[in-house]
Amino acid sequence: MTSSVHSVAVDERQWQQHGACGGLEDARFFHPDNERGPDRLAREEGAKRVCDACPVLDRCREHALSVGEPYGVWGGLGEGERRAILGLRRRSGTPRQAPS
Repeated sequence: MTSSVHSVAVDERQWQQHGACGGLEDARFFHPDNERGPDRLAREEGAKRVCDACPVLDRCREHALSVGEPYGVWGGLGEGERRAILGLRRRSGTPRQAPS
């Protein structure tokens, strides 16, 4: 038996099947323990280049901001960039969810 809640969750995530990141290693988008400085910056820049050509970039970014995704590069934004956007939204009273 399939619940309508489950099928909604699946439908809401179908956009991920169209991401430019599909089939790439997670390590490209999520930092290993103790990664700092130039190594981290280079990895993030490489991940963002993948995002630049992604057909679902806006949907991915919206998802990451709406759920407060704490790790990795999502929708072309790194962890610090998302924290800054969410902090600005909290201070301005803007809802967490990104505009469509």
